[in-house]
Amino acid sequence: MEKQIIRVSVSEASRLFGVDQRTIRRAIKDGQINYVVVRGRYKITFASLLEWSQNRTNTKNKLANSGIGQYVDKWKIKNRLFSPNPKLLEQPTTEPTKTQ
Repeated sequence: MEKQIIRVSVSEASRLFGVDQRTIRRAIKDGQINYVVVRGRYKITFASLLEWSQNRTNTKNKLANSGIGQYVDKWKIKNRLFSPNPKLLEQPTTEPTKTQ
């Protein structure tokens, strides 16, 4: 399967990470974030944006408090296949007994 590259605009990156658009543009200018120009607009590679934010304490905190991180606790995944209940993980699994 081919790896999918996710790109976001400067305004989307700003909202997702809880920082000002000027901060994103400054990081682009300094070569800290990978991007391409599509129709005259910056499209930032999400992976490089995430790596950039995690290397800066101030930005990491803004991501957690003002950006998308503030909603993480509110996300509820009810499908146990993707979000198992921690109590289920602690219980030993019982193997079916074979009858002869």
